[in-house]
Amino acid sequence: MVRVKSRYLLCEVNVSDRSRLLLLDDRAIAVAVKATVARIHGDYGAALCSIRFSVKYLNAHTGIVFLRFPKRCYKLLWSALPFITSVEARGQKIPCFLNCLHVGGTIRTCQKFLVRYNTQQLHRILPKCKNEEKQEVRKAILNCCLMGGNKKAFEVESESEEDEE
Repeated sequence: MVRVKSRYLLCEVNVSDRSRLLLLDDRAIAVAVKATVARIHGDYGAALCSIRFSVKYLNAHTGIVFLRFPKRCYKLLWSALPFITSVEARGQKIPCFLNCLHVGGTIRTCQKFLVRYNTQQLHRILPKCKNEEKQEVRKAILNCCLMGGNKKAFEVESESEEDEE
């Protein structure tokens, strides 16, 4: 038996009003992507898109989407993404665009990239924050992900950074 290979596109949905992200659902994203591929690449693109395309994951709070496509036609999808200008969800037309962050062979590689990407974004944004905001972010991070001894090491490290400032 030969394994059927897929490609996973990690995309970010960018909207002007972040509260409109909560209106999105995976079906609306799938319909918008299929319609755009059909519009750009015609019947051939629509046929390839209908074979094993699916939206594997959508986080409406952060706007992160995992799209799965067959390996042989992921470039068709990738080339059609810039032409998505709006998504129809719950009777409302949400103006947005999809920014492709990563193309991977498995969901796991996309998740690893997403962790690295979010870490980079956090390091980029934190220096611009005020001290109170930094403390709130650090507390939120500690409450979410660190357990046991690592939590104490992180607290000691953050206190030493405060002393240096």
